[in-house]
Order: sequence, then C-alpha cells, then structure tokens
Amino acid sequence: MKRVFLYDTTMRDGAQTEGISLSAEDKLQILPKLDELGIPYVEGGWPISSPKEMEFFYRAKKLKLKTSVLTAFGSTRKANTAVGQDPQVKSLLDSEARITTIFGKSWDLHVREIFKVSLEENLRMISETVAYLKKHGVEVFYDAEHFFDGYRDNPEYAVKTLEAAVEAGATTLILCDTNGGSLPSALTKVIQAVRERITTPLGIHCHNDSEMAVANSVAAVEAGVTQVQGCINGYGERCGNANLSSIIPILQLKMGYDCIPADRLKHLSEVSHVVAEVCNMRPDDHQPFVGQSAFAHKGGVHINAVLKTALSYEHIDPSLVGNRQRLLISEMGGKTTIQARAKALHLDPEADPEKAKSFLKTVQDLENKGYHFEAAEGSLELLMRRTYKHFKNSFDLQKFSVLVEKETDGTLTSQATIKVKVDGKLQHTVAEGDGPVNALDKALRKALAEFYPTIGEMHLVDFKVRVLDSQKGTAARVRVLIQSQDAQSSWWTMGVSENVIEASWQALVDSVEYKLLKDHKK
Repeated sequence: MKRVFLYDTTMRDGAQTEGISLSAEDKLQILPKLDELGIPYVEGGWPISSPKEMEFFYRAKKLKLKTSVLTAFGSTRKANTAVGQDPQVKSLLDSEARITTIFGKSWDLHVREIFKVSLEENLRMISETVAYLKKHGVEVFYDAEHFFDGYRDNPEYAVKTLEAAVEAGATTLILCDTNGGSLPSALTKVIQAVRERITTPLGIHCHNDSEMAVANSVAAVEAGVTQVQGCINGYGERCGNANLSSIIPILQLKMGYDCIPADRLKHLSEVSHVVAEVCNMRPDDHQPFVGQSAFAHKGGVHINAVLKTALSYEHIDPSLVGNRQRLLISEMGGKTTIQARAKALHLDPEADPEKAKSFLKTVQDLENKGYHFEAAEGSLELLMRRTYKHFKNSFDLQKFSVLVEKETDGTLTSQATIKVKVDGKLQHTVAEGDGPVNALDKALRKALAEFYPTIGEMHLVDFKVRVLDSQKGTAARVRVLIQSQDAQSSWWTMGVSENVIEASWQALVDSVEYKLLKDHKK
C-alpha cells in the first residue's frame, strides 16, 4: 500500500482560528488523541510566541506517545542577523523537539515588500537556519510559504528557495498555498514542474480561502507529494486549513493510501468531536464523514431505499469512520421510518403499521405547531417511548415559579422555586442563577440530586431560541433547543410555547429525562 505521511497543525495553525485560544492544558488533551488516531507528525506550536507554548513543550516531553512525533514550528533567522544570535531559532532548540518545521519566503514580493531585503539575503536566511538546526541534531522540514503564488510570479526564484533548503539539509519540502487561492489543475502543474528539478520528498500545505483545500491536497498526493499538512475539522486562520477529518478517509478508503493504522480509522469521528470540544467550538453537523448529519436521511424515498440497502444513499459505511446512520423523523418521512426507529429502540418488535401511522400523525401535528424533531433527537425518543407506553416519568412537576429582580444599580437576580414529586416524595427547592433558565436548571437538579445523583455529570452546552411567528411580536410562539452533554455523548431536547420560560422548562425536563434514560440503558 502507498504511504502518505500526515502532519497535523491543529495546535498551531488551527489555533489561529477566530474564536479559538488553546492553553497548554488544552494542547495536552489534544495531543494524546492525535497520537491514538495514529497521526505521524503533530505540530505543537511556535515556542517563542508565548510562555504557554514553551510550557506545553516542556510538559509534553513527559507524555509517552506511541505513534506521533511532536514537532516545533518557527521561522528562518531574522534578516542581517547571525543565526546563532536569533532568540527565535534558539527557542526551537530549547523546545527539544526532534523535528522542527521552519517557514521561509518563496515569493519574491514578500522578500522585497515584507522583509525588505535582497533576494540573496533571503536565500542565506533559509540555508543558514536549516544548516544551524541540522548541526544541532534536529531534523528540519521546510515550509515554502506562498510557494504557488511565488512560482507564478517568479518560478526560477521560487525553486531556488527550495534548493537552498535542500542543500542545507532539509529532509522534506512543503509547498504552501498560503493564500488559499490555487485551483487543483494549476497546483498539480507546479508540483510536476518542481519534481523534475528536485528529488527531495515534497509535502503540501493548503488553506481553504477558495473552498479548495481538501481538493488541492488530494490532487497534490496524486501529483506525487508524500506529506499532507492540515487541521482536524479544517480549523485555521481566515477560512481554515485543509481538513484532515476529510482528507484521511478520502486517501485511505477511496484512494488506497496508508495514512493511519487501519484499525484506528474508526476513532476519526470521536477525535473530531473531542478536538471541537477542547477548542470550545460547536461540531459542524454537516461536515463530511464525521458530522452528525453526514449519514442522516430525512426524505421518505431516501429512507425507504437505505433500509433496503445503505449503499443506495451512503458512499461509505459510516462505522468505518466511527459515525452512524441516522433516520430522521419529520413530517417529510413516512411510517416506514417510524417502524424502523421503533425496532431500533426495541419498542415495537412487530413494527405495527397502525402504531407507526398514529405516531407519524402525532409528529406531523406537533411540527405544525413549531416542533422540529430532527433537531432534537432526545425529545423525539422520549415522545416515541411515551406514545408506545415504554416510558415512565422520573418525576412529576407540582409547581414552579421564577422571579427576576433588577436593582437600582443595574444588578439582575434570577430565582426559581420548584415543587416536584419523586416516588411519592415531595421536593421543594429554591435556587438562584445567572438568568431564569439557569435558575430553573439549578433548582431542578437540586430537587433530583438525592434520587438521581448522575445528573451531576451532565451540563448544558448550548441554548437556542427561535421565534416561530414573528408577526405576533412579543406574543409569538418560540421554540427552545437545549444541547446537554455528559462524558459519553451530547443530545438535543426541545420545547415550544408562547412563553419562553415554559418552552425552556419543557426542554430542560426532556434533557434530564433523556440523561436518566441513557443511564438506565447503560
């Protein structure tokens, strides 16, 4: 099998995503997951950029990585400065990384307009930095920044920058589409031209500004590169970097390349979600291969087909990448979908068509009122279990009230009072929160903690409110969606009402009930 070496830069280039800020502790959570997935090279960051970067490299040395080699990232030496006197180059050695990736300018425009040095000095900056690191026992990958733009404007000089790195001892040359503006056809022509002059292994580093990063990376492999750089979930500055969550299965499952150990590919979806969680980013449900919607089917015709043969509307078996098929129940589906879901939940072994027909009517009526069950599978399963008489509420509400007070100094206080009955025992609790929904959530948990201690494992991840009939203004019906999470999974629940507090209460109740249902199944 042909080999492609993956190089992950999520913790450096990916951390430049707007909205992402990774601490040393965050990186120490991500690195072992990438190692478990089987990524050969993982870039830890630019050591000199901040104290937390060097702290990460110091602490990462204590990890016992089985597959991944941790690399440091840096630049060529400063212009007109002795390489041994450059603090940035020294920090690369201080990181004690076995491999360092340094970037240099291959576009003469950058040399003249950004560095404001001669073309010859730029070549010396490249060669002297690579040679210095090699002299100190460090393997060097060379990132040719803006290579494709540079080759377009001055091909001879762009190649000279590569030759300078090779002659100094760089072991891999990475051609970078830094501005993300290249198209596959032009990119592959450049790679083929470079391969005619340089025998050193080539890599590719693509940005996604033209929505071409994955396509360009795959095309580069077809053109002969052996290293592919990218980020989990396509994180990165501006529009992101090449998405390794897509590149890995494309190369491994569709093109026959050996990227990661075959038995680890099934962890891809898990790693995607863990990285998103650590980065405090919502997982993209519509992301290919690993997104929750990647193998979700809604239309009745589609569902009918995949129940007969999944191949009809699925390009791969979802389990290969750790994902799963989902059949969405909505007003667009038919009773076949209901029957299949009931069977999967062991609610209706005979898949009674009349029960399915009745439940479909219930779903259609509720969605007509503003419910949206494909967005809240937790509430959907609870509704189905209640309809099929396979569910008993864990508690019964007797009463709740919410008080919001604003002081003259602008201070806001929210307090919720709840009375619920659990196994015949009345629980009466009061809690304050950051807002009325938070106060309700705290009061409910407080009331149930004695009976169901595992609800302490769950927490609210996301909260959304959608106005359903805007013409009615503040009297409009609203739909509230809540995403909750525990150590194993996350789930969405929903409520609909003209009163946002009541809609929130419905979603909160379903969230807790679904958690307890999950625990009972386990």
